[in-house]
Amino acid sequence: MVIGILAHVDAGKTTLAESMLYVSGSIRKAGRVDHGDAFLDTDSQEKERGITIFSKQAEFSLEEMDVTLLDTPGHVDFGAEMERTLQVLDYAILVVSGADGVQGHVMTLWNLLKRYRIPVFLFVNKMDQPGTEKKKLMQELQERLSGQCIDFSVEQNETFAENIAVCDEVLLEQYLEKGAIEAEDIAKLVAGRKIFPCFFGSALRIEGVEALLSGVKRYSLQKRYPDDFAARVFKIARDGQGNRLTYMKITGGKLKVKQTLQKIEGSRNGAWEEKVDQIRIYSGAKYETIPEAVAGTVCAVTGLDRTYSGEGLGTEEESEEPVLTPVMTYRILLPLESDMHIMYKKLCQLEEEEPQLHIVWKEQLGEIHAKLMGEVQIEILKRLILERFGVEAEFDEGSIVYQETIAVPVEGVGHFEPLRHYAEVHLLLEPGEPGSGLVFATDCSEDMLDKNWQRLILTHLEEKEHVGVLTGSPITDMKITLIAGRAHQKHTEGGDFRQATYRAIRQGLCRAESILLEPVYEFRLELPAAMIGRAMSDIQARKGTFEPPVTEGEMAVLNGTAPVATMQGYQKELAAYSGGCGRLFCSLKGYEPCHNTQEVVEKIGYDAERDLENPAASVFCAHGAGFLVKWDEVENYMHVESPLGKSGTADLEMQDWLDDGREPYGKGCRAGSSRTAAYDFDAGRQEDKELEAIFKRTYGTVERQKPGYQKTIHARKDTAGSTGRSRPLSEEQKQEYLLVDGYNIIFAWEELTELAKVNLDSARGKLMDILSNYQGYRQMTLILVFDAYKVKGNPGSTFPYHNIHVVYTKEAETADQYIEKVTHEMGRKYRVTVATSDGLEQLIIMGQGARRMSARELKDDIMSTNEELREEFLEKPVNGKQYLFDKLPEELAEHMEDVRLGKKEF
Repeated sequence: MVIGILAHVDAGKTTLAESMLYVSGSIRKAGRVDHGDAFLDTDSQEKERGITIFSKQAEFSLEEMDVTLLDTPGHVDFGAEMERTLQVLDYAILVVSGADGVQGHVMTLWNLLKRYRIPVFLFVNKMDQPGTEKKKLMQELQERLSGQCIDFSVEQNETFAENIAVCDEVLLEQYLEKGAIEAEDIAKLVAGRKIFPCFFGSALRIEGVEALLSGVKRYSLQKRYPDDFAARVFKIARDGQGNRLTYMKITGGKLKVKQTLQKIEGSRNGAWEEKVDQIRIYSGAKYETIPEAVAGTVCAVTGLDRTYSGEGLGTEEESEEPVLTPVMTYRILLPLESDMHIMYKKLCQLEEEEPQLHIVWKEQLGEIHAKLMGEVQIEILKRLILERFGVEAEFDEGSIVYQETIAVPVEGVGHFEPLRHYAEVHLLLEPGEPGSGLVFATDCSEDMLDKNWQRLILTHLEEKEHVGVLTGSPITDMKITLIAGRAHQKHTEGGDFRQATYRAIRQGLCRAESILLEPVYEFRLELPAAMIGRAMSDIQARKGTFEPPVTEGEMAVLNGTAPVATMQGYQKELAAYSGGCGRLFCSLKGYEPCHNTQEVVEKIGYDAERDLENPAASVFCAHGAGFLVKWDEVENYMHVESPLGKSGTADLEMQDWLDDGREPYGKGCRAGSSRTAAYDFDAGRQEDKELEAIFKRTYGTVERQKPGYQKTIHARKDTAGSTGRSRPLSEEQKQEYLLVDGYNIIFAWEELTELAKVNLDSARGKLMDILSNYQGYRQMTLILVFDAYKVKGNPGSTFPYHNIHVVYTKEAETADQYIEKVTHEMGRKYRVTVATSDGLEQLIIMGQGARRMSARELKDDIMSTNEELREEFLEKPVNGKQYLFDKLPEELAEHMEDVRLGKKEF
């Protein structure tokens, strides 16, 4: 039996756990939180602060019933830790402070228990304090929690039996016939959440604790588990020696030491296979190892490095997405001497233990960000970073975590086709119900796209946090359905569908009417009735809404909702004007359309089209080279016809969607027709950044040296003001190589393309002449490579053409392959640049330490070189003569050097 204890902070939860362990005989002395000797508060920070930060486990017995007790954090800042624990509970004990009644966080806990369908026993604590009235508290429980809350501390007479019987029709008929109710019948009602037994007492004085334990034993049912192995991971931690611990509940079969566990699919960490080293049963700070764990056991396992909180093992399904999520994001400020990349990897270890941290590396800003629940968690995290990594970290003031969704359905298309790669994906994006999160589905024929490819696309949809186009915030409340796609029998690889899927989502978002969502509090405000007018004005000024106030004696109660952003700091303001008599209880209701979208969008200043991590353009292929197509032009290039018609805006489906009675999510900023894509495949530097970003995510960072001819080299002026030649190149500078993909350049330059249509030999000769002049001034070793792989029996050839080297590849060897081979051999010893606009080749050469130069960049640099040559040779005296020509003559580089030295004339 696994039982969890939950409560609002300072309700006496840990004290009750101590008393339960003491009464059951598990410990000899009940510790106290205020004395720092509580059995379950094992962490130093927990002892110092007097609060539970991490969920703890203890083992005890109630006669023949073995109980695992899980003590969860009560502070709202650690609600995520508590929620993860709920998913492995058989029963819960909800502790309510008799002095404070049902507080705001108690309502949050109650709703979570309902969501996870957990049977509940209630214990009203601190009944020894003055002013606590059992009758009044019982009435509050029934009004605010459930009318099925029943007092089990009274004499179990006829009235008691009737109160229980009326909670279930079948039991009521049985009671009317027999006149009695069996304990087993009550236990079934408790297990079915039809009644909620309530007990009263004082945990500190150990009053009412024995009655609670007796009630738990008598009115709980042992759960039955299947024979096949299954387990649910609910926590990742590390012991004092740094060993990684995977906390799990065995929900089927058995788990043995040295047993191999594996995850073939469905894991966000990919397929894995690992072996169990140890199985530990913790009780407080100590543990014992066991050879096997049977179903129902909560244990900590070593030897598993790929597991994560919420993961299902064996036949167990994945956990539901958590309800309690942070609404603030903070920038982590590290000392100047800290290596940001190393610290990022270390902080990711903390994210394993606290998944809601969402540690993010902002590449463009060079910053590390984390999502946190509040100031107490910040202080705990700062201390943890110091103790774990020896680094003193600080946090900025934080900002609101926004989300984005869409108003009406839209289709998104993504195509990824660099040379020898292929994938196309069509997705239907539909608004979901508020709070529904992201739902992924497929409605694509297997005749069109194989089932394995469809599964892979769904995996890519789930594996990443996709962001919107308004502020770059995570998207939510959508159903994303795969409706069409295409693979190539020979060229498609798994990574191709990842790129196509990401681009399809992004393209759809760019076309959609996006809505910015902000977190909203559900609040309960209690204050003297005379001040209710001031409170109502404050809430209205903060863009909140509320129900008519209710008067309870001299106090007034105001219930309503308000944006988290506007309620910041109101707790202090309330305490000031109410003289400390006002109380504000806030809990996260969810996300709603933002009240000041335009202001937030402008303040954040996110530019979706410059986000290299999330491109919306698609990659197509023509003439052996890839090129980018802007998101608003993709429909004109896609290979698969849209299942939704030419518009791709889901006209028919949208009408059906509206006919079903569903309204658009809401009105928000439109992110569609007003946007223009920033991507142009031959635009040079912008695309370089995108390709490099793709490469880094795939293969890691590669250090490269920049060639000396990356930028235009302008003529140097000497002290007399005359223009002179640059200094002679050093030996190191001479070790520069430029590899040019000949046909790729020919078909990328318009004038050469037109010439090639008439005579391909002439186009080759023209390119060779242009590059000869170019090399004569830039002084690198230039290798021009042409494909000859289709020429049967061709052994390949290499010959000098004036001052450059020309290569014709051998049979079955493409220019790409030759360049890749040469780059691999030379890329890290010399400064190598490859001129090509082939998207795949660009990725490969970056991996070899070389730099890519697009066809556009090469052409621009050649034109700049010609201009410098004009200034150098044609517009200055040579041997006392002035030479003016309309254009640069097509002469050899050696001849021009002789002219410069005065040995020859033009």
